[in-house]
Amino acid sequence: ESDTASEISFQLSRHKKTPSTGSHSSDMASVSSVSGSVLSVYSGDFGSVDAQGTVEFALDYDEKNREFQVHVSQCKDLAVVDEKKGRSDPYVKTYLLPDKARMGKRKTSVKKRTVNPIYNEVLRYKIEKMVLLIQKLNLSVWHNDPLGRNSFLGEIEIDLASWDWSNRKLNWYPLKPRSLSAVNGVDHRGVMSLSIKYVPPGSLGKWPKNPPSGEVHIWVKDVKDLLQLRPSGVDSFVKCYVLPDTSKKSYQKTRVIKRDTNPVFNHTIVYDGFHTEDLKDACVELTVWDHEKLTNHFLGGIRLGLGTGLSYGISVDWMDSTQEEVAFWQEMMLAANEWIEGLLPLRSL
Repeated sequence: ESDTASEISFQLSRHKKTPSTGSHSSDMASVSSVSGSVLSVYSGDFGSVDAQGTVEFALDYDEKNREFQVHVSQCKDLAVVDEKKGRSDPYVKTYLLPDKARMGKRKTSVKKRTVNPIYNEVLRYKIEKMVLLIQKLNLSVWHNDPLGRNSFLGEIEIDLASWDWSNRKLNWYPLKPRSLSAVNGVDHRGVMSLSIKYVPPGSLGKWPKNPPSGEVHIWVKDVKDLLQLRPSGVDSFVKCYVLPDTSKKSYQKTRVIKRDTNPVFNHTIVYDGFHTEDLKDACVELTVWDHEKLTNHFLGGIRLGLGTGLSYGISVDWMDSTQEEVAFWQEMMLAANEWIEGLLPLRSL
């Protein structure tokens, strides 16, 4: 497959355009960022009680259904959140880290007015065993507040690579204060080397006005140090979207590079239909994926934009670029028609 630039129109509700036809459908993966990844595990934490007490649970992997099961039995001697009323309304929440975004959180029901809640609930994840073994289980206990001001009551983190899977019994574990690794978002997923360029409308000076609308060029060079999901390495590709457009017109991907944790893509994508003012409101999302027959696994990504949290005046969660990503995008905005080179860490999105 050739690496000639594929072109596609950047379509927003304000600029209805027909897509320019590319010379081929390019293979590329969308990216997300790492730094704020684990912090959101604790979003909504307003409580300042000290972690105490224990939690009883068991872990199992159902080979037949390819399902990871966390059997949450009960907790004992949890901290009291509302001292005036002497109450806590606890629930248990689980994440698989570092890939919180893809696997999502699971929660038990809330038990009212007790520091010794009994749940007897099973939290389930559909996940391949080999992928599970590179994750950590983060199990935390929270007080549920009707106003959303939930309080952290303690957690435990288990490295599933070293877990004894023959142990299916319920066991008690002490709840600990928040882990530093989670608070600091330490989460190494690899580094992407890329260049970007903005070509403003009419800046190439040929007649008629060329290009008729602005273009953003993205040159995905390579990725170093990807997570290795299997002994043979990883079969990776990159996806690209220009948000807020998530339609097929915006979607591009690179070819798959097999059995390599340091894949070289050398792939260029061109999006047209970009007016200069769109650069404030759009976000280029590049994500790296492991290619498998049944389902692709998210490895990490980056988001290039101003990171303002807003797009065309609407609050959006994907406008969350890190300082490095914002600086890279701003440099491109200030240097029209010049390739800007970058080396950005992949993160969970």
